[in-house]
Amino acid sequence: MSAVVAIVGEGVLADFVCGELSPEYRIVRLADAREEMPAGVELALVLHDAWNPAVHREAEAVLEAAGLPWLRGFVAFGEGVVGPLVRPGQPGCSRCADTRQLIAGRDRREMWELEHRLTETGGGLSDAWASRTGLLQMAHLLAAESRSVLRRSRSRLEEHVVFVNLKTLYSSSHFFLPDPLCPVCGRLPEDSRDAARISLLPSPKFGENMYRSRSLHELKSFLVRDYLDYKTGLMNGKIPDLLSPLADVTMNLPMLDGDELTAGRTNCYADSELSAILEGLERYCGTAPRGKRPVVRGSWRQLAGEALDPLSVGLYAKEQYELPGFPFWPFDPDVQTDWVWGYSFAQERPMLVPQWLAYYSSPCRQGFVYETSNGCALGGSLEEAILYGMLEIVERDSFLLTWYAQLPLPQLDPRSTGDRELNLMVDRLQAAAGFDVLLFNATMENGIPSIWALAKNRKPNGINLICAAGAHPDPVRAAKGAVHELSGMTLTMSHKFESNRENHVKMLRDPSLVRSMEDHSMLYSLPEAEPRLNFLLKQNRPMRTFAQEFGAAPKSRDLTEDLKAMIGTFHRLQLDVIVVDQTTPELRRNSLHCVKVLIPGMLPMTFGYHFTRVAGLDRVLRVPAELGYTERPLRPEELNAYPHPFP
Repeated sequence: MSAVVAIVGEGVLADFVCGELSPEYRIVRLADAREEMPAGVELALVLHDAWNPAVHREAEAVLEAAGLPWLRGFVAFGEGVVGPLVRPGQPGCSRCADTRQLIAGRDRREMWELEHRLTETGGGLSDAWASRTGLLQMAHLLAAESRSVLRRSRSRLEEHVVFVNLKTLYSSSHFFLPDPLCPVCGRLPEDSRDAARISLLPSPKFGENMYRSRSLHELKSFLVRDYLDYKTGLMNGKIPDLLSPLADVTMNLPMLDGDELTAGRTNCYADSELSAILEGLERYCGTAPRGKRPVVRGSWRQLAGEALDPLSVGLYAKEQYELPGFPFWPFDPDVQTDWVWGYSFAQERPMLVPQWLAYYSSPCRQGFVYETSNGCALGGSLEEAILYGMLEIVERDSFLLTWYAQLPLPQLDPRSTGDRELNLMVDRLQAAAGFDVLLFNATMENGIPSIWALAKNRKPNGINLICAAGAHPDPVRAAKGAVHELSGMTLTMSHKFESNRENHVKMLRDPSLVRSMEDHSMLYSLPEAEPRLNFLLKQNRPMRTFAQEFGAAPKSRDLTEDLKAMIGTFHRLQLDVIVVDQTTPELRRNSLHCVKVLIPGMLPMTFGYHFTRVAGLDRVLRVPAELGYTERPLRPEELNAYPHPFP
């Protein structure tokens, strides 16, 4: 007995598909998804010659309730849209596909408004480009995929949409990821105390001294395939940087309110592309809860027994909160806010963390400070992600502590490493960009190798100097990471610097004008700003070798051993390590992990002079004396009052 297929909709496309399938299957025609579905229907097709979002929303609800798989086909702006195949109870519905396409589009704001308007008012009967030839092409595709579904074969429209250019008939298939926040098929679990518990498991390194659990070669098999697509991808474009001395690639992460650029910096363009995708995934996970649904709301006083004290992460000074137009309010223990569950390694228990600390662009608006991506990291295992989240905190803390206390760090001789790759990188910046590279040992009391890197222009024009930082158990890798950061700015920033030089000069005189991340680096591109770095540049001491400054890098074969050692170091310093798992379903499908690490007491990276956060963080006052840089702890008024130069 032939299968029964329901064709919902009226128009040329519906007629064509009916003609294609009627010789093989019993066809039931319905004008509207709300009509009673006959018994025995195995597949529904929702077909229209124009775009009417309300029809698809309606079909989602009706066909999900009926337990029927369905396909759709329609025309919008001269483009035929075929798919996806929607199966009841499975993520990856038509709403997900529309969301991914909308966000990836360059006119996303206008399309979002149009979609809402059409949902309310209804679409037209036929798109102007809906030619019979184009609709027949779409009908062939829909009929072929219908046969696959009815024969229990895998459809090419599972998590895919085919777009047909109705002018040229060019067709292309595009993968999309189910949206975890989809109101139709998203089924995020509630955030919970039990789910936040972390038990560290073995995480073998993929090679000797590699400090990663999975190689880029392994990740290459899915990173581009699953996350990069110009029509429906989580990332929708890449730009190789052919100007920088080393192989940089920028990836575009589209968000509803604008584009985010993420950079991959290695010595190979193919690896940089993968690295940029990983950076984009980390950014995506860190901006809002997409892996679990926050459910805890209350004041700190109500939750104090289970919650992190916001005072411990550093707030603003009273004078900052009193600035005209300052966007934050002083901490009030009785103010209601949203919380998510993290895990405290010092207390060995789940702990509530303010959502605005755990997700740095969170829709939660009750924050007392502006939080950045500080401590966010992605890894091939949970343990790897935590390790690199800690390293980022160490890197930025070391940089800021050096700046605020104006520490005369020992200068390092890059040649002393004997590492050919590092030497070639330094030579490349000098030969191709005209910048000398200076490295300094910024390791603090935790003993984790940290590098302050500075690139100084040898040419009379362009940016004068750039600063960067790196931290890693292997000091050579820390140095390479910092040099890669320098490389990405040596030449690409010069034109923007020269064209806005007057603004940067104003920032030199008035630090309150330093408002954005870019302002910090642009300010110190001015030759007039160089004297502010004389505490590093005017030491007149011989350079030190890496062997003189650093011990041997850990030789363990398991990342978890390195991680446990690092956590133990912070515990001995009376510093907790708190981890919020930010992993989303998009990452979990490929066994990737993303976390936000918090180490209360460490200096948080801030951008914008008015957002400087040192109040309540006494490490910046006492560590210089502990390390022998000063004879006594510093007083707050002795800290460097200029904006920092972190890029």
